Amino acid sequence: MSGGTEPDGSSKSDEEWEQFLRESVAGAADAPKEPSARARAVTRRLREQPDTAPAGWRTYTPARPRRRTGWYAVGLLASLVLLVVALAPGWVTDLFAGADSPPQAAETARPADAPPTQAARRPTEDEPFRGSPAARWANGAAGISVPKAEAVGGTGAAEVERALDRSRDFLVASSLDRGVLRGEHPEKAIALINPHQKDVQDLLRTAFRSPSEKNDPLLLFSRFQPSRVDLVGEVVKTRGRLTYEEGERGALQVTADVTFVYPVTRAGAGGDGEDSGDGEIVRTIVRRELVLSWDDPDKVRTEPGTFSIVSYKYDMTNGGCGTPTGYFDPPFGTGRATDGDGARIDPYDRSTPVGRSESTADECGRATRS
Repeated sequence: MSGGTEPDGSSKSDEEWEQFLRESVAGAADAPKEPSARARAVTRRLREQPDTAPAGWRTYTPARPRRRTGWYAVGLLASLVLLVVALAPGWVTDLFAGADSPPQAAETARPADAPPTQAARRPTEDEPFRGSPAARWANGAAGISVPKAEAVGGTGAAEVERALDRSRDFLVASSLDRGVLRGEHPEKAIALINPHQKDVQDLLRTAFRSPSEKNDPLLLFSRFQPSRVDLVGEVVKTRGRLTYEEGERGALQVTADVTFVYPVTRAGAGGDGEDSGDGEIVRTIVRRELVLSWDDPDKVRTEPGTFSIVSYKYDMTNGGCGTPTGYFDPPFGTGRATDGDGARIDPYDRSTPVGRSESTADECGRATRS
């Protein structure tokens, strides 16, 4: 007798029945499984957005390559700037050497070379030193470097300091004083000169009354005739220095080597016609070398607070080359082309000694630049 029957009346063996029970408990390999909550969420999203394929949660999308056009442009611009600096360093220097540029460091010794050539830029009323090395020079007395005072020979440090200060005072009174520049008598400057020095006193007595090659006030003083010339602005650019050493008979000897740059225009000028000189700005440039002796009153006849002049030299360009009148006479317009028949001079080159003196005053040099 059988132990049981199938619906169709077929029977199962004991081995088949036992296998069926094991698979029911463990689950068949091809039995359907309940989907997880994540799988149901993904299925639902696909149904709602059938045209959008979501990125897998473990997938990787490479970043888009960045375009480097900006860096290439910066590199090209830098290359162009370097090329301009290499080919035209003077133009670059002049471009940044405007009114707001810091002044050049003070001169403490004779330079080895002339300053570099600037770009050819015409001066203006607002920038009368444009296109000139003087654009970075100091203003007025600030451009005259004074060394530290120390005792020398029989002169103490305090006396040396006083002599240096008064030597600079003479340069200010003779070549920077606004009244003197406009033609006034240089009384303050003359008061510092030893009144017992006969040759210099003879020069002073005749120079202002009857100027000549030998007795010309321009040998010691800077003056312009106000009826012919107007100063441009209130600034005179200067560069130079004082030095000192022991002189003869116990004196202290001070040497001044200073360049003065005076921007001027024709008196009452209006407009900017280059041929006529109206509105044209010319820079008269004067480099002076003075050797002053602060004498020992026990050995030399002098007065307290005064010095004797040992020598005076000067180079001048754009100051006129005609018969001495006691004033600088800058050339304007077409006159500039014929002014100066002597050697060509770079008025900004301070690397060589001053060449003009009382013995060579008949030469009138032409400036290579102004």
